[in-house]
Amino acid sequence: MARITSTAVEEPSKQATIVRRAEALDALESVLPFDRRDRLAELLTDDDVETLRHLAKEGIGANSLRALASDLGYLEAWSLAATGHPLPWPAPEALLIKFVAHHLWDPARRETDSSHGMPAEVVASLRAEGLLRVDGPHAPATVRRRLSSWSTLTKWRGLTGNFNAPGLQSAIKLAVRASARPRGRKSRKAVTADILSTLLRTCAGDRLVDVRDRALLLTAFASGGRRRSEMASLRVEQLVEEDLVPADPKDPDSSEKLPCLSIHLGRTKTSAADTGATVHLVGRPVLALQVWLARAGITEGAVFRRIDRWGNLDRRALTPQAVNLILKRRAAEAGLDPTLFSAHGLRSGYLTETARRGIPLIEAMQQSQHRSLQQASNYYNEAERKTGRAARLLV
Repeated sequence: MARITSTAVEEPSKQATIVRRAEALDALESVLPFDRRDRLAELLTDDDVETLRHLAKEGIGANSLRALASDLGYLEAWSLAATGHPLPWPAPEALLIKFVAHHLWDPARRETDSSHGMPAEVVASLRAEGLLRVDGPHAPATVRRRLSSWSTLTKWRGLTGNFNAPGLQSAIKLAVRASARPRGRKSRKAVTADILSTLLRTCAGDRLVDVRDRALLLTAFASGGRRRSEMASLRVEQLVEEDLVPADPKDPDSSEKLPCLSIHLGRTKTSAADTGATVHLVGRPVLALQVWLARAGITEGAVFRRIDRWGNLDRRALTPQAVNLILKRRAAEAGLDPTLFSAHGLRSGYLTETARRGIPLIEAMQQSQHRSLQQASNYYNEAERKTGRAARLLV
């Protein structure tokens, strides 16, 4: 009788565990793509899967849950590669500092000290998993986000982490200085009103895809520079038709009356579903949106949907990535460099444009729904510096 080795027994057991985790992750099918669920089932532990399912039941936003799942998968893979063990909960401060040291390091020192930064065997393991794409140190924002996800998941397990430990905070500050990696903009160029007009000329036709893209760009910009995730998840049920409003608020009796629409945002990146955040569309964007809904025959569900290569409308909503690709495609068709633009350019462009037109910052923030006065004012400061006298002493 053939001898059954322990390895032969362990392999089917491991496969059975992965299948069981994948089935458990099926409960998150509306959030995690199918191929991603299978990959996560290999990386995550049973406790990890239960934590994600618990977060889903608690009503955490789909985008937030997707980000947490992605970060958790990376952290587990890194822990296995760096220590040979799954993530401990809660993580000791030394492990958190090791994570920072592996991801934020000085390229100049790496040239003379091969042990500085992420070890070669850890790099090879993460590359083999398809989880590591950068050659140098990571962006500080990426490292901070993953640490934040790690902290959030620790709290959801009812544990207290060491994420505010002085040693860790000091290590992060020193590592950020050493990595010398400048912070990049989400969109290198803002989509201001002039650039938006250029993009709109590429979708001035009567094809269904032109009608959709025209409504999408106008709605995203005019509603305060909505995020691509908010445009992708926008539903007819969030739209409320309002009374006509005067084109000139200072002369309401004799000025032209324009259509008005309110958008109830629900849960966003910076607000909860029950905050009642609302923004408004007036005039041209409303007309473009109404034409799109009428042409597409959409009366409920997702507002912006996929259109196949033959011009057929799909019931499925656009993904956030698709919103980004639409803007880049229109930029290319307009003769612009698509690498300079992303969907976030609509958000930065909206605030930049309001600054140029002298609209008060607080009024603009009511439409953009920025919570941080400092963040929103950066766009205003940029516009003022370019047009102000301080930069023109030698003109």
